[in-house]
Amino acid sequence: MCRQSMGKVLNNRVAIRETEAFRATGHALISATHGTTLEITREDHLTRSGTCIVAILSDRGARDLSPQFKRVAKNSEAEIVLRLECNRIEDIVRARGSGLLTFTNPTDIVIRTSDFTCGRTVAIHSDKSASDLKRSLIRELQKGLGVNITLEARLGEVRPQVGG
Repeated sequence: MCRQSMGKVLNNRVAIRETEAFRATGHALISATHGTTLEITREDHLTRSGTCIVAILSDRGARDLSPQFKRVAKNSEAEIVLRLECNRIEDIVRARGSGLLTFTNPTDIVIRTSDFTCGRTVAIHSDKSASDLKRSLIRELQKGLGVNITLEARLGEVRPQVGG
């Protein structure tokens, strides 16, 4: 049986979608040049060596994500979608879940292009790292503006086929 708040049945498959929406802030030192990760942190400062950090003063760290989100994201079949929006400029990162995710870090949310996991990791095998994000978005973040962040964990969705 499928709980309505968890998803819906599509073609005899249960589609589950759990969403986390929160805010963070940009910073003048955001460079977003790291080639394998991107990070959102609750920390209130940033140094030039934090090349993977794309937002600070986050409302959430990995540990703060809901049990429902974590349950879906811990499935290796799950798709994790990160949306970052600042001053009407948006970028989307697609990644995968993993049974090795622990969500224990109270401060950071890290998305990786690799399959490495630790307490900060919330998704692996992402299609983008910090260096792949739109430079127009990074310029807005460098102004210290607020950023709207959405993390979505999807499982069992049937995607429409394109073409015929």
